[in-house]
Amino acid sequence: MAFPSEFLDLAKRVNNWGRWGSDDEIGTLNLITDNVVRAAAAVVRSGRRVPLAVPLSQQGIQTGMIRGRVNPLHSMIAVNWEMFGPDTVATSDDVVTMGLQAGTHWDALPHVSRAGRIYNNRPASGITAHGGASRSGIDKARHIVSRGVLLDVAAALGVERLAPDYAVGPEELEAAEEFGRVRVRPGDLVLIRTGQIRLFLAGDREGYAVPSPGLSVRCPEWFHARDVAAVANDTLTFEIFPPEIENVWLAVHALHLVEMGMLQGQNWNLEELSEVCAQERRYEFLLSATPEPFVGATGAPVAPIAIL
Repeated sequence: MAFPSEFLDLAKRVNNWGRWGSDDEIGTLNLITDNVVRAAAAVVRSGRRVPLAVPLSQQGIQTGMIRGRVNPLHSMIAVNWEMFGPDTVATSDDVVTMGLQAGTHWDALPHVSRAGRIYNNRPASGITAHGGASRSGIDKARHIVSRGVLLDVAAALGVERLAPDYAVGPEELEAAEEFGRVRVRPGDLVLIRTGQIRLFLAGDREGYAVPSPGLSVRCPEWFHARDVAAVANDTLTFEIFPPEIENVWLAVHALHLVEMGMLQGQNWNLEELSEVCAQERRYEFLLSATPEPFVGATGAPVAPIAIL
């Protein structure tokens, strides 16, 4: 199916191919400069630390909807093993098999392609079964630390959780800015709370997945205009699902990852952060969110920490 003109026009307006040179592999992470990080460090006041990752276990977010993306299978390969003989120090050791995007994670730029291309006009054929992504793998995102901003859309609209068919647009993002008395600026890491993850935390894994509120196709242009470095939210699909434009699946993924070169994160637990930001009456913080550097991976788990 051909993409409609509505989508293609958006893609042209947000396209960053070549903006940081033909060899660039990190896209909008280039916006996190040394000056941006120094300014981000300056927002720390109380020192309160808020973890944003969901626990990794067999009772995780994945239900089988996404083929092969399994919850972590944790096995012990040694239990109190006296490696050097009797009465020596004993060791215990573990292994894990899991989908790299099974829990709280970043999508890398090659996670999706469109018309046979990934970010910066590279061929999608550079992703292979054995080598993964030859360019722009998640290992290229070596340090993601910047000012974080919580746009608490659910709180701004006076609800605990958005309706499952709610498409968050620029109007809601600006309402959340006003609610939090904060303004998104270049190089920021923007976190968008819908409240959807409350379903998962309450044990409703199926209800958490689909249907789901999420970002509208109108949001990427807003992020592009604000020079946002990366965006994450508290849903499985990131964008509204099922999609706004009939039969155009993962349109926001394509606009962010392929056209803009902007990482996006899913399954972030923003509930405690929402409470802490409300208590401290500020919605900006230092955010440390570097993914695990799996070479050539199209996504990776992350354990983000917001420091207020």
